[in-house]
Amino acid sequence: MSDGTRPPRLLPWTGSEGKPCYLLTDGGGPLSRLADVIETTRLEMAEDLLEHAADLLADARATPEQLRFLLTLMCEALTDVHRIAESRDTRSR
Repeated sequence: MSDGTRPPRLLPWTGSEGKPCYLLTDGGGPLSRLADVIETTRLEMAEDLLEHAADLLADARATPEQLRFLLTLMCEALTDVHRIAESRDTRSR
């Protein structure tokens, strides 16, 4: 599943059934640029979420519901960051 010069790029989103999406490209096309923008955006969102988590965890008045919601968002962010790291690792080889 390669064009002979580069391995397929794992994209920072999944298909409709939650399966990974891959792109065969030389790395310079519009879909590659879109993936780059989405990766950057998701990493920035994860950083913002970490700041929010620190604030919420420091608040003794945080409710179990707030903490569960935070944990849900953190799981989503960690999934995104892991997918991005895996994609970048594959591309750096």
